[in-house]
Amino acid sequence: MANLAYRVIGLASVCVGLGCGSDRSGAEGSASASADDGITKGDVLTATEGDDDDADDANDGEEIFDVGQFDLAGNGGDCMSGMMGDDVEFSFIWIANSPEGTVSKIDTRAGVEVARYATGPATQTEPSRTSVNLYGDVAVSNRGSQAGGGGGVTKIVAREEDCVDANGNGSIETSTGPADVKPWGSDECVVWNVPIASDVYQHGPRPTAWEGTVEGGCAAPNPRLWMGWYKFAQNTGVFHRMNGATGAIEDTVEVPGLSGLNYGPYGGAVNKEGDFWVSCWQVGPLIHIDGDTLAAEVIPMPAPPADQQWAYGMSLDQYGNPWIASAGAAAVYDVATSQWQFVSTGNGSTRGVMVDKEDRAWFAVDDAGACGLAVVDVASRTLLSGKVPLSGCSVPVGVSIDVEGYVWVVDQGDYLVPSPGWAYKVDPDTYAIELQVPGLFGPYTYSDMTGAGLNLVVNPPAG
Repeated sequence: MANLAYRVIGLASVCVGLGCGSDRSGAEGSASASADDGITKGDVLTATEGDDDDADDANDGEEIFDVGQFDLAGNGGDCMSGMMGDDVEFSFIWIANSPEGTVSKIDTRAGVEVARYATGPATQTEPSRTSVNLYGDVAVSNRGSQAGGGGGVTKIVAREEDCVDANGNGSIETSTGPADVKPWGSDECVVWNVPIASDVYQHGPRPTAWEGTVEGGCAAPNPRLWMGWYKFAQNTGVFHRMNGATGAIEDTVEVPGLSGLNYGPYGGAVNKEGDFWVSCWQVGPLIHIDGDTLAAEVIPMPAPPADQQWAYGMSLDQYGNPWIASAGAAAVYDVATSQWQFVSTGNGSTRGVMVDKEDRAWFAVDDAGACGLAVVDVASRTLLSGKVPLSGCSVPVGVSIDVEGYVWVVDQGDYLVPSPGWAYKVDPDTYAIELQVPGLFGPYTYSDMTGAGLNLVVNPPAG
């Protein structure tokens, strides 16, 4: 397999506002970007092969297209609140409409969808993972076509003042609601896209997570982004760390010897130190990539009882411990002791998971048609509730927490036939359904859809 060196054409390394971080170079199995002097708007970033040539490498020749023009100086260094405090300027949840190739931006307070965006060109389909950074911007990973073909990653900015007037007409052309999806390449709040040339949909981009870059209490506007996909034939996970402003791939880490199951790397989250934690589908393993050295640690998952074995989504608690949704259990890896623990939920299947500031881990329960939530106490690692019912729910997939602490659940609808779906907003104390947002289409998202998961580890509650 080729080690790829990424050449940045016409773009300089830029320190923007409070996003000025150290330039951490890669270790073995990684490739770092080199930059030419000068900035050219709208440049194409092209991957070039390293010394070890392999014509079959899935990444060879992939291109990174900047679909807008970057006024990097305009991204500013002002200290916005974003997810950094309780009194925020905005709160959105970003939910992918997978069969439609779009992502919905929903105001969590009003329960109103305020925008809908195409997530990639026609060659990229099936968005699933959405990750929101502390500045409020989202990265969406497209898994790729089920008929074959690669996926990709797209960045969409949250605030109109950060969008780019690409046509120079003095206004921003962007979506104004669910019925207003701009043609690909024309929405000026969609700022970059990176194709990932994985072979088929099952192996395309899935784990996706921003770093929580903070300086002086301020969220940086362009933190780096981690994402991963699967080289199935080589049984190898591929993980890229990308420039948040441009999408350029700065580091690549390859981790061989995974489980061999069809989907490979599945869920991901970044801790306070910038390390990338990734769970692999069904039987693990858990992967830990050090954000400084890029050294990868592979942590096998012990086999729980047969009725509890099915690793799915993952999240981190405020202590940096990975929680993984498994079939009939909540699994946690204690980083301090290097030990696994399983908490039985009494359900046949759990999928997405997210931890809130009150040390409660919320799991989406999809158990033989019974739809709801399971709740585990993170500190004591005991079950608080095995089944919080959600009236009218069909196939719950993802769980997220909004800025006010409400729990959001994404209901896919009929997973066999693309169909309407919706999102629930649930009171975490009474379990009452506060509202439902209709009009989604086959939504399939269970990553950090609001940025609250990242905010929890970067800014844990005061003890």
